[in-house]
Amino acid sequence: MRPSSASPVTESDLRGDWKTVRTLLPYLLEFKWRVGIALALLVLAKLANVAVPLVLKEIVDAMGKPQAMLTIPVFLIVGYGLLRLFSTLFGELRDAVFAKVTQRAIRRVALRVFVHLHNLSLRFHLDRQTGGVSRDIERGTRGISFLLTFILFNILPTLFEIGLVAAILLVKYSPWFAIITFITLLVYIGFTLFITEWRMVVRRNMNDLDSRANTRAIDSLLNYETVKYFGNEQYEARRYDEHLVQWETAAVQNQTSLAALNAGQSTIIAIGVTALMLLAAQQVLDGRMTLGDLVLVNVFMLQLYMPLHFLGFVYREIRNSLADMERMFRLLNENREIADAPDAEPLNLVCGEVRFEGVGFAYNPERQILREVDFHIPAGHTVAVVGASGAGKSTLSRLLFRFYDVSAGRILIDGQDIRSLTQASLRAAIGIVPQDTVLFNDTIYYNIAYGHPGVAREEVLRAAQSAHIHAFIESLPQGYDSMVGERGLKLSGGEKQRVAIARAILKNPAILIFDEATSALDSKSEKAIQDELRHIARNRTTLVIAHRLSTVVDAQQILVMDHGSIVERGTHRELLAQKGVYAHMWALQQQEEGGFVAS
Repeated sequence: MRPSSASPVTESDLRGDWKTVRTLLPYLLEFKWRVGIALALLVLAKLANVAVPLVLKEIVDAMGKPQAMLTIPVFLIVGYGLLRLFSTLFGELRDAVFAKVTQRAIRRVALRVFVHLHNLSLRFHLDRQTGGVSRDIERGTRGISFLLTFILFNILPTLFEIGLVAAILLVKYSPWFAIITFITLLVYIGFTLFITEWRMVVRRNMNDLDSRANTRAIDSLLNYETVKYFGNEQYEARRYDEHLVQWETAAVQNQTSLAALNAGQSTIIAIGVTALMLLAAQQVLDGRMTLGDLVLVNVFMLQLYMPLHFLGFVYREIRNSLADMERMFRLLNENREIADAPDAEPLNLVCGEVRFEGVGFAYNPERQILREVDFHIPAGHTVAVVGASGAGKSTLSRLLFRFYDVSAGRILIDGQDIRSLTQASLRAAIGIVPQDTVLFNDTIYYNIAYGHPGVAREEVLRAAQSAHIHAFIESLPQGYDSMVGERGLKLSGGEKQRVAIARAILKNPAILIFDEATSALDSKSEKAIQDELRHIARNRTTLVIAHRLSTVVDAQQILVMDHGSIVERGTHRELLAQKGVYAHMWALQQQEEGGFVAS
């Protein structure tokens, strides 16, 4: 972020802006011929525009002759009309030719940011504010369109036209016409740059407040049920309005400063035009200029007024666009915490054997999560991990998926360190049924088919049947085409869990992770799903993370975790015989279930 002080553009600011502009150059070079044609049409449009006053001068001079010599200059009038037409027509053709370049650039950059966001680590996404990020991308892509179009088709042609007019005035008339034109231009540009830089502070502040307000609104709407549970609608409205009040103040300041800028620009232009017209009128009286010359100077000034005034607007908007793009390109500068090694190879999946060797992990140096974790899941076996909340159980699945890299030790699949593998091949081999299932705001069919996009409909239905959700889906009015709502809010916790199970079944991975997979189910559904999970886990390497011990009694090995370390391991019977942590947890859960039944 640039310093929030009202100061002129620094060298580092300009370097940053030019770096942003250079980032867009490859998108222009992709359509060299379109850019070339557009630039040629631009030059033709400006030449026609500058020629209009010259023809008008000849018409006025022709019509100003004595009555006896007066004839209608038909050729000049027709030429005047054609030049007016061409100045507009060439401009429209230029925009049509260049449209594909602009829209392709927007598409490519938006896709690049989207892909980059998906490549960033889980740590970034846990910290991000969704509303602010979405608004940054929206404003940034809009800024690209403005930047590409107006730098090429407004800044350059306006300067070109000003140069042509100044050259004509210098050659045909007194040097004072060109001098006054240049002085007006320099004062105008200097005033515009100074005031615009001051306004950029306000604009950046307004953008920041806009993103914060949007983040607050989206976060509140995503947590709609929680707001309702606690009756905090007015509280949320007040919090949102606090951001809007600050944004309103910045927006008013932005608008009033814009009015001051426009008034100053108009004053400078009016003084320049008045000076030129006084000079031209004097020269007409002295006989050194004709009436046509006076009209020529006047029309030139009127033609220059609009592009010059527009030049100020364009510069302001380009600076605004750069500020809008600043946040979006900052997202691209976010380092990918987890990236494929330069020599990364696809996973050579043999049987799906998993090993954790001396694994240590910390989300930050002050919070150690795992300590010297060692265990082995033979191919086709099921290993369960149990322990109290915060023991580090779910972290094991995140490390196996390589959402984070281990701080110490290594994780192997079929003897291959997962850090040496491509992330795509690693994750293709692993399926998960998470504790908290979040669904896309789409149909039930889409959410199940997401496990294997493009698969035949029959396989999707078969997966739903295996997850015991097919009958429920068929009972819905729209069946598989029923929308699940934002984050799946239209479905119950158990229904979402079954969708997640169906999705994992459809993926058909070699390695399975069940992270509290039946936590949202009732006892009857849990038993049915447990039977199905045991069926789909057969002949697959399976890691079961569980809180309810009754769901893991059949595991070939159970690991008991406490404060990031494995404190016990063995089968259900062996652990009960040890009369340790597991036996104590088992006794407590049996008491709880017995007490619940008794009641």
